[in-house]
Amino acid sequence: MDKIIIEGGRPLYGEVKISGAKNAALPLITATLLTPGWHVLHNVPDLRDTRTILALLESLGLVWERQGSTLRINSAGLIGFEASYELVKTMRASVLVLGPLLARLGRARVSLPGGCAIGARPIDFHLQGFKQMGAILTLEQGYVDAQVTGRLRGATIYFDIPSVTGTENILMAAATADGTTVIKNAAREPEVGNLVEMLTAMGARIEGSGTDRLVVHGVSDLQPAEVTTIPDRIEAGTYLIAAGAAGGDVTLTNCNPSHLPALLEKLRVIGFTIEEGAGTIRISRPPPVAGQGGVPLRSVDIKTQPYPGFATDLQAQIMALMTMTSGLSVITETIFENRFMHVAELKRMGADIRVDGHSAIIKGNGRLKGAQVMATDLRASASLVVAGLAAEGVTEISRIYHLERGYENLVDKLANLGAVIRKEKA
Repeated sequence: MDKIIIEGGRPLYGEVKISGAKNAALPLITATLLTPGWHVLHNVPDLRDTRTILALLESLGLVWERQGSTLRINSAGLIGFEASYELVKTMRASVLVLGPLLARLGRARVSLPGGCAIGARPIDFHLQGFKQMGAILTLEQGYVDAQVTGRLRGATIYFDIPSVTGTENILMAAATADGTTVIKNAAREPEVGNLVEMLTAMGARIEGSGTDRLVVHGVSDLQPAEVTTIPDRIEAGTYLIAAGAAGGDVTLTNCNPSHLPALLEKLRVIGFTIEEGAGTIRISRPPPVAGQGGVPLRSVDIKTQPYPGFATDLQAQIMALMTMTSGLSVITETIFENRFMHVAELKRMGADIRVDGHSAIIKGNGRLKGAQVMATDLRASASLVVAGLAAEGVTEISRIYHLERGYENLVDKLANLGAVIRKEKA
């Protein structure tokens, strides 16, 4: 099993290009199931998760080809309606095939999803929505079996909690439903907007993009589309936090500053200089001067919330940064109940963190030490990288397959910024 070795204490300088968003690319790829023909998707990252969803589509009869970051997918040969456990177990987003398969074939059999162990993340929202649209659902032997006679029917669907994948699944199912579907308390994330852009290019009629109320007027037919995946705001946020923790001066390119309002505001309060441009973000902080220290970083409190609030996918990374501040920080996790598993590993590196229910209290001391640590999930892995870059000495991170699910060429990108980092076989 591979591991990452980081020799910390080096400030980062230069430019880093942000890849396409994993969490946008996955629903765009599954949306190709809705109608036959060649679809073209640009700016698609080559990740473990994108390769998994493509393998799933292959198992259903689709063919695809990649040239650089462009994917061409032909869904004309769709022959299957079952997403097996072997393919779904490693990635919860696999459940996104449920809506388009049900819409196109009237049948879908999908294994209950797996993925990172950060909480239950039930798919009840998806299933209740499909029931309201006329689908008959059965749960047996770990599979969801959904069937509908004829077309799905438009319905008014309310989410108790905004669900990104739930919103996306219902959007795809509703695109060709008979009548109008209204999704209330819909997720507002930019990734949902990217899917609306693709569905619209395919001929869907959708109102309310970017709001919590989406109205879908079902159409009888869709056609293949060409669309560009938005930049990955979580990858961008991770590099901003990493640059902040290590010190230096880093510019992100191919990114969208408007997708990170909460993080950029917090970074400014902490004490970093943030400059937003057209598709760029620059973060700078002078490194400490030997014998004099540097400008102390201010602690901030964080509460994760649905977009446009502070993203839960950046909570672990900002926690690593908070260990470098001069005060007390409280981070409250409201989205996933098990998302503090990185705390134990950060404490191995000298962090002073206490967990109290859904909150973590961090006493900043700026004295992280390199250690052997283990990744527990995708974003926890990123927090250990942030900590390793800032720590004194050598940090060894094992179980990095989590990182490879969501970060494209992370080691090379950080090395190009001046980090002393390498990947090794364990």
